[in-house]
Amino acid sequence: MCGRYSLSKSKIELEERFQAELVADFNPRYNIAPTQLLPVITSDSPKGFSFFYWGITPDFGQNKPVAQKLINAKAETINEKISFKGSFQKRRCLVPADGFFEWKKLGKKTKIPYRFTLRDEALFAFAGIWEEYETVSGESHHTFLILTSQRNEVVGEIHDRMPVIISRDQEKKWLDKYTSESDLLAMLKPYPGELMMSYTVSPLVNSVQNDSPGIIRKTSPMDQFGNYTLFG
Repeated sequence: MCGRYSLSKSKIELEERFQAELVADFNPRYNIAPTQLLPVITSDSPKGFSFFYWGITPDFGQNKPVAQKLINAKAETINEKISFKGSFQKRRCLVPADGFFEWKKLGKKTKIPYRFTLRDEALFAFAGIWEEYETVSGESHHTFLILTSQRNEVVGEIHDRMPVIISRDQEKKWLDKYTSESDLLAMLKPYPGELMMSYTVSPLVNSVQNDSPGIIRKTSPMDQFGNYTLFG
């Protein structure tokens, strides 16, 4: 699964990379977590950034609190699940990021946080789908989730799944409402491992309250308690 990522670039960098306008103010984010309001680019508005909540309410489960919603969907069954099929066909989005986090488990109680990026640490986009739902108070909100696939050789050392990264030359096609289902499914594969890298980061990333540049700095391997370990 993908439960934490970063978007540490500036507003100008985001606009230049995705050729889309970011009207709202944006501060770099180093420790993004579910339920937060975050920038995405949708199939309905590909020339601008929208701000949606990370976490989606399936069609069959409206009016659930944000915290109870799903945050990921498996790419292998995205066109089969009733809860996601409509969004996959009609409401796709790009989720800008420059890294994501996973935790390596050592034994039953110890885990070490890792950050995964492209080798040049450039911006990229996760494959996402979005939905509109109504809260119990009648308010309308937009939410998104991130698609996941089997891991590549880099992520596979830490975790058995990874978020789907859409290659830059396929991003417009992912958003295009007329792209065939077979072409869409062909994009949902592990990103080439030779184009990625990983490194250990501070256990500060474990708390969503921490959101500072220190989160994404390379550190010596430490467990969730801040103890250095030789098994990174």
